Parts: sequence; C-alpha cells; structure tokens
Amino acid sequence: MSKTQERVDTAPNSVSQQGRLAGPVAPPRVSARRRRPGVIALSLALIAAGGAGVAVLLLQVGHRTEVVTVVRDVQVGQVLTEDDLGKASVALDPAVKAVRADGLESVVGKRAAVELKPGSLLAPSQVTKDSLVKAGEQLVPIGLEPKQIPATSLVPGQKVELVHVPAQGTTDTGKTSGAAPQTIDGRVVKASAAAPGTGIVVVDVATSATDGATAAAWEAAGTLRLVLAAPDGS
Repeated sequence: MSKTQERVDTAPNSVSQQGRLAGPVAPPRVSARRRRPGVIALSLALIAAGGAGVAVLLLQVGHRTEVVTVVRDVQVGQVLTEDDLGKASVALDPAVKAVRADGLESVVGKRAAVELKPGSLLAPSQVTKDSLVKAGEQLVPIGLEPKQIPATSLVPGQKVELVHVPAQGTTDTGKTSGAAPQTIDGRVVKASAAAPGTGIVVVDVATSATDGATAAAWEAAGTLRLVLAAPDGS
C-alpha cells in the first residue's frame, strides 16, 4: 500500500479524535442563591406599612364635610339671611364646631351674637335667637379711653357696670366723700377695636330705658368708667 493511500485511510480517525477532544464544554454549575427569610419578611412588612399609610392619607383627604360659611360682613345683632351665608366642603377636625350645611335653614333668621367675617366657618355659638337689645332697654354707645375700660377683651353678652366718677377737681353736690358712687347695670352688645393713634374703644352697652339718658350724660361729661360685673351678678 502506498504512503498516499495510508494517509487517506488514517485521516478520518484523526478528525474523529480531534472532534471528541474539542467538543462543547458544559457551563459550570452555579449553586442556587440562598433565600433569607428575615429579609423577605422585613420587605413585606415595609410594603404593608407603606400601603397602610397611603390608605389612611387617602381616607383623610377624601373625608370632607359640608359646612356653612360666612360670605359677607355681618354686624353684631344683625339678622342673618341666606345671602350672608354659603356652603363649603372641608376636611373638618372633630374639635372644630361648625354648623353643617344641612342646618343652614336653622340659622337663617337668627341674629349674629358676634361680628362675622367673610371666609370663616359659622359656629353654633355665633348665632342667637334672642334680640341683643330687649324690650325696655336702650342701646348707649360709649367711647372710652384705654384707662376707662378693663384690659380684658369685652365680648357681646358680658355684664358690666357703668360707674359715675366726679370730674377732675370737682365733687358731687350733696355727696359725702364716703358715699358709694352711682352705678348703672349694663350688658355689652358690641365692642370695637381700639382706634389707631387714640386707642379709644367704642362700646355699645344695653341699659334699661330709664338709665340710658343718664349713662349718655356721664359719657359726654367724661365722668364714666366701665367695670366688669361678677359672673351671674354674684
């Protein structure tokens, strides 16, 4: 047999051996990642807490209450009309007392117990069915300097006493130095803010019809002082 023929006969075997040696290599086995139960539980807890917080926030934002609002200025003692009031939907804190929208008709026709400003919520305590100036009474406007009134803020319905003091440098005729000063019982209907510069406060005081003229005369003469009466007249 020739050498050429011998080389041809041995070639297939060589290719076969090389194929077996250079065949595809299997990838190395990678062990499965270990699961950590503690980390998984913590992740689930954080997700649950976040979801609960979002749910609470949505409930708070979504829970709104229809209430009555004031849409224009209303003076003390003025009768409320539907034009003075409006409605609004707000997230209302339980501690805030406001008239609900379905109770609007119940406050129409009542009087403002305090001065009402536009944009504010209407509270039940801010209205009254009673007239602030009753039958047999007179309303006396009194302008007082800061030294003539208490530092405590005056509010509608507050009981006061109007005290007559002698004018500076004079004494009351027929009065002894030990005599008690004259007083008139009254009730605050409205008190203005202190006027810029002068500090004068105008107080509307309801008195009996027989005392109204006397109180006005004391005020004009500058011999009037206003003091708070004890609660319930005691």
